[in-house]
Amino acid sequence: MPASSDTSAPVVHCIAVVTTVATLGQAQAMARTLVEQRLAACAQIEPIESFYRWKGALQHDNEQRVLFKTVAERYTALAEAIRALHGYELPAIHALALEPIDPLYAGWIALQCGDTADSP
Repeated sequence: MPASSDTSAPVVHCIAVVTTVATLGQAQAMARTLVEQRLAACAQIEPIESFYRWKGALQHDNEQRVLFKTVAERYTALAEAIRALHGYELPAIHALALEPIDPLYAGWIALQCGDTADSP
């Protein structure tokens, strides 16, 4: 993103919403869909190795973590969309506050998650 000297951007509460899926293809499809729907400004995908208990048994899987950057007001809609697209019986969906955050970057996130984004 280009640099700007305007630091008077309004305060925007941004969050990172995280989920995990089984395959890279699932992660890419979910990321593309939710960014296209403006529920998230961007999505980042990374491979992870997970150990967890499920139905009484220890599990060990390779998964893909998807991190969506969005505004706090979009959390409920984003979580519902993740759940609708997800293949897991109980998907992990949680959010982390992005604080502190550069106000110009937060403004970009807010603009991308708006109804009409005309921006970079």
